[in-house]
Amino acid sequence: MTPLIAKLAYGALVVGWFVIRYPYARRARRTPVASSRRGVRENLLLGISLTGLGLLPILYVVTGMPRVADYPFQPVLAALGGLVAVAALVMFRLSHKALGRNWSISLDVRDRHTLVTDGVYRWVRHPMYTAFWLWALAQALLLPNAIAGPAGLVGFGVLFFGRVGSEERMMLDAFGDQYRAYMGRTRRIIPLVY
Repeated sequence: MTPLIAKLAYGALVVGWFVIRYPYARRARRTPVASSRRGVRENLLLGISLTGLGLLPILYVVTGMPRVADYPFQPVLAALGGLVAVAALVMFRLSHKALGRNWSISLDVRDRHTLVTDGVYRWVRHPMYTAFWLWALAQALLLPNAIAGPAGLVGFGVLFFGRVGSEERMMLDAFGDQYRAYMGRTRRIIPLVY
């Protein structure tokens, strides 16, 4: 793998993300929200994640900036990053498909929201977060830049650790013992581990 192909692989990851998410985002705009925990904190967390997973790496891919943080390209790491990017997109697609009309970009419970426990949700409670962790890892492996590469791990890490507790409290409020039982038989993002 060459540096150009690695950058193209990152670009394909971004395009794949958009293609998968777009129809769900369109549908979500038409589905009323029953309750929401959106606010300044949520928007700040989303902005930090977007900066790390999108803005900084896209700046690097398009302009090569910041060049001062470049390090030697490692073809083996980039190839591994390509495989991780494919896994991220597969997990991203499976989580969207399982959620269907329940999907939301933010901490929302939709009208007629149901607790999804099948598909990929059978093994983990937050497979979309798993997909984003895989994206962040792929980015770090694909982009040989000490700022743009790990920016996704930092940006998404801030979102994940700042949000997952609130999301689970929201689900407990909405689904009570049903969600509590679901928490007892699944892990957050890695089956059987965490």
